[in-house]
Amino acid sequence: MLEHFPEWLRNGIGEDAAFWLGYLTNGKHLTWYASVQYTLAAAFFGALVALAFGLAGATLKNARFAPARLVGNLYINMVRGIPDVLFFLFFPLAFEQLIELIRAQAVCTPETLAANVGQWPPCDAANLYFGTTGYLVLACVSLGIVYGAFAANVISGAMSAVPRGQLEAARAYGFTARQVLWRFHIRQMWIYALPGLSNVWMLLIKATSLLSLLQISDIVLWADRLGAPNFTRSAGLVHPDWRWAYYLVLLIFYLILTYLSEKAFNALSRWAGRGMLASAGARS
Repeated sequence: MLEHFPEWLRNGIGEDAAFWLGYLTNGKHLTWYASVQYTLAAAFFGALVALAFGLAGATLKNARFAPARLVGNLYINMVRGIPDVLFFLFFPLAFEQLIELIRAQAVCTPETLAANVGQWPPCDAANLYFGTTGYLVLACVSLGIVYGAFAANVISGAMSAVPRGQLEAARAYGFTARQVLWRFHIRQMWIYALPGLSNVWMLLIKATSLLSLLQISDIVLWADRLGAPNFTRSAGLVHPDWRWAYYLVLLIFYLILTYLSEKAFNALSRWAGRGMLASAGARS
């Protein structure tokens, strides 16, 4: 690795510093740094899907129609009780095999289906290959479904926390039911929901460490690969088991992400609480 640097640079910073500079900027490490995008994309888009499922679940839970309330309660209570790692593995696998089953009916001949009974996929033509982008989409949806149930519970409680007197006053002033919902109920709901949603966001961030289970080369997978004992034919043992050091870097990364998230949610809480008497109490 040292030969990639000019002699004047090696002499200026020293052989040891040049070694570490070359080691930490080789192709594998640059790929590790680039894999942060998968973690951030899964967290951001997974949060958007979770918010959508949360709003839908809270709406169903508070609906006047009894079957809708049943669906909302089943979604919130059942999904929250399933370990996230189990659902993270189940949903992408079930979705992939469902698509392959549908494809098999169209592309596989009856003779092939009969000959491959008990095998999966039913024929080679029905085999579905997902790339990193495809698995990342499935990961975002999986995170959204799981943490959408938590978000729905938080949003439902926040909707109930909005003072009823303010909603009745809005109706008395002649606002329609839709206007009362969007301009008053949901507008004031956020100040009560944001503290709980920040906790859901923190849980979702931690769950992004499971991306490697879906064959995504994320920061956790690369840390394990780079930290494992490294042997090369030319140099022998480059380094022993350094996974603890790479995991320490991940620990610092997630702590920084948590710190920035806290700052962002504090700013959102201040924005949501502008002009609301209940904002000070909600933040405390």
